[in-house]
Amino acid sequence: MPYADVPAFVERLRAVDGVTARALEFCILTASRTKEVLGARRCEFDLDAALWTVPPPRMKGGREHKVPLSPRAIEIVRQMPEGEFVFPGRFEGTRLTDSMLLHMLQDRMKVAGFTVHGFRSSFRDWAGDCTPHPRDVVEAARKAIGQK
Repeated sequence: MPYADVPAFVERLRAVDGVTARALEFCILTASRTKEVLGARRCEFDLDAALWTVPPPRMKGGREHKVPLSPRAIEIVRQMPEGEFVFPGRFEGTRLTDSMLLHMLQDRMKVAGFTVHGFRSSFRDWAGDCTPHPRDVVEAARKAIGQK
């Protein structure tokens, strides 16, 4: 999705209730991979420090990754039901699936032609076009979030 369209999409998404909508919003806010978000466990979060630490086994590159959290991302984590997974599935001890996020995006939100993973590219394009950060800093951020 073109980054200029993301704010309006997120505004529409915030009007939708439910764990799946919040997981998609969190995914967009953190520019994280879907599997990292869906596998997020409460023990990985230090909300007072506004930090999410994804352990090496859950990262594509196998290295610990620290994700700074915006106030809205913290609010989302706090709103989620108690349990092991921040974004729980329908049955106790399970998490949401990738297909549920894609269904939210394409079917429920009626956004055709885009993927959940594509929001990471939206972030990269925005960071490169709209921030004063040098190209090497933007590339470091891109690599930190695991985007190719």
